[in-house]
Amino acid sequence: MTRVFSGVKPTGHLTLGNYLGAMRQWAAVDQHRSDALFCVVDLHALTVDHDPARVRRLSRQAASLLLAAGLDPELCTVFVQSHVDEHARLSYVLECVATDGEMRRMIQYKEKAARERGRGGSVRLSLLTYPVLMAADILAYGTDEVPVGHDQTQHVELARDLAVRFNQRYGHTFVVPRATNPAVAARVMNLLEPTSKMGKSDDVGPGIVYLLDEPDVVRKKVMRAVTDSGREVVYDPEERPGLANLLEILAACSGGDPAGLAGKYASYGALKKDTAEAVVEVLRPVQRRHQELCADPGYVEGVLREGAGKARGMARPTVDAAYRAIGLLPPVTATP
Repeated sequence: MTRVFSGVKPTGHLTLGNYLGAMRQWAAVDQHRSDALFCVVDLHALTVDHDPARVRRLSRQAASLLLAAGLDPELCTVFVQSHVDEHARLSYVLECVATDGEMRRMIQYKEKAARERGRGGSVRLSLLTYPVLMAADILAYGTDEVPVGHDQTQHVELARDLAVRFNQRYGHTFVVPRATNPAVAARVMNLLEPTSKMGKSDDVGPGIVYLLDEPDVVRKKVMRAVTDSGREVVYDPEERPGLANLLEILAACSGGDPAGLAGKYASYGALKKDTAEAVVEVLRPVQRRHQELCADPGYVEGVLREGAGKARGMARPTVDAAYRAIGLLPPVTATP
């Protein structure tokens, strides 16, 4: 059975982009067709300045939203990254296989490091090396497929490179994974800055629809979305990115093709209204289930505890094999 791994980082409140681009497919498709693991990757949230209490709060919220989105612990494994030591264990071993040049070519590192240098500051070392931790997340489980947005494909390519390099140098140890991308709305854009991804850690809140936004808040944000110049409703991602973003969101929420939907509208206002209502309806069951889970925190804690135990059992044999292959002595066990 194909093994799938993916995760969400608790650096901000989860967004419509997280749901349409990843979480919905995890629930509707991936957990049913594969041996799937879905993880709150909280260690990755430590690569930037953060409030410890907020990271814990967002980690709990992210776990609850994964379940609210439809992930079923009877069908898949849901857990928190830091609860499984094998992630950190394998990360260091893979750092001994990765190169400095590979890390510095990572797009997110280059962008964030340049931004911090412009402010007269510097970034944490973990921001440079976290793609190796991401590779460890993937390789520890013998992952075949990693469903990600297009902006994360580079990180999966690094995981592939490290797996191949390790296997060639030290003997076959890792499955070489591949990235898979949803066809529609794989990358939902910021409603006010349609050339930028709708990221959960962005500063421009009015352009981001969060999964827990009230319906009236969702409607207000969508109605204020940038739609570019011109009057005709056409699907042109290059020349009309704002309009294309709305059409892709509507297509992802209600079905259909963005280009085909464009022909049904004579005005931006009608498109925005229908898009807003479609988003409200898509989020309604997620929000309802999230409220139920918040009222029963013991259930969520139990899911995470059992998920971590199951994940640990899957990852440990591979990580132990990697330790042996690279030349580390096995632990000395007490004799009876």
